Amino acid sequence: QMVLFGQQPSQGTLLKASRFLSEELPIRLSHRVVELESLPDGLSRMPSIEKVKEWYAQSFEELITFPTPTLTPELEDILRMPAAKSNQPFPSATPNPSLDPLMHEGPVGNYLASDRGLLVNGAGTIGSGYGAGGTRLRIPIERRYFSPPPSDTHYPPEVHDYNDRFTSLLQCIKKRHDPTVTTVAQGVLEWKRKQNAGRIGQSIQEWLDRFYMSRIGIRFLIGQHVALNTLQPHRDYVGIICTQSNVHDICHEAIENARFVCEDHYALFKGPPIQLLCPKDLSFAYVPGHLSHICFELLKNSLRAVVERYGVDNEDAFPPIKVVVVEGSEDITIKISDEGGGIQRSAIPMIWTYLYTTMGDEGLEANIESSDFKAPMAGFGYGLPLSRLASRD
Repeated sequence: QMVLFGQQPSQGTLLKASRFLSEELPIRLSHRVVELESLPDGLSRMPSIEKVKEWYAQSFEELITFPTPTLTPELEDILRMPAAKSNQPFPSATPNPSLDPLMHEGPVGNYLASDRGLLVNGAGTIGSGYGAGGTRLRIPIERRYFSPPPSDTHYPPEVHDYNDRFTSLLQCIKKRHDPTVTTVAQGVLEWKRKQNAGRIGQSIQEWLDRFYMSRIGIRFLIGQHVALNTLQPHRDYVGIICTQSNVHDICHEAIENARFVCEDHYALFKGPPIQLLCPKDLSFAYVPGHLSHICFELLKNSLRAVVERYGVDNEDAFPPIKVVVVEGSEDITIKISDEGGGIQRSAIPMIWTYLYTTMGDEGLEANIESSDFKAPMAGFGYGLPLSRLASRD
């Protein structure tokens, strides 16, 4: 939907996206503020957690007080118009075999799903924006993000100015929240020291999952909007979404980055070799940065395991790490295998938990508090859980 919406962004399209975000982002931010205020066992009172809460509250305040342009009734009607029937329909997708086929067929209640991502009633007209019993919907159906307005409309300078100012605001918000991951991690460490706790409880682990998953979604929405407003059009990109993400190229880049970090960390002339087995023409629509991050984190783990098992003095004896990519009928599988000795059975339940690391808390705190912004080889304790969240986006 975001790809079709942003393929040919006009000022009207960008205005509609800005309005959508001006409603959606405050809701998401406010939910996070409420959660940050109600964390269990005194975690909310940790200085770093309070700092993050202030960032979210400040961003919320800036969004809800941001002035919006006043448009003529004619322009408002145009923005509420459905997409033209000549617009490109959504591409067909392979049905999910685990779902009941009847779930894909209408009607559902009084509404049917159209091929343009809009919900229309049985008569084929756009909904009024009201739910059952006359209850006002949070975002009227005709104002959904993925219903682009006509592209041949002339918009006044106020619209262009609003789009520019709103984009600048989002850039400031994004920059403000850049250190959120490390700051929350620091807050959890503060809590562990105060509670003298060896492990993080399940309730906090689940909250961290929700919090970071929400953060991924918020940053995706902001990044997509900023890219549509600031980047030059590219044949294969719609905002930050690459419609032809080349899996081979992304994996190759992750391999080079991971080997560089490994060689720098262990002072190696040549790190363990990595073999990439992937069709060079395999591509799909995705955010390349997310896939690159996942592969990078997994490769770092493999490289570290191999180096520490065979020793830094045996560069020529390192066995190769293999990255195998296979395309299935419904998905793409990437397997990374190494001869680093595997994971201890007793540690398997812990590897998906936050702040778990074999380096120990002292090394973890040093990495979190470091100001050189170098990617650590190990010890942050967030690589696997954050990679799993990124794979779910």
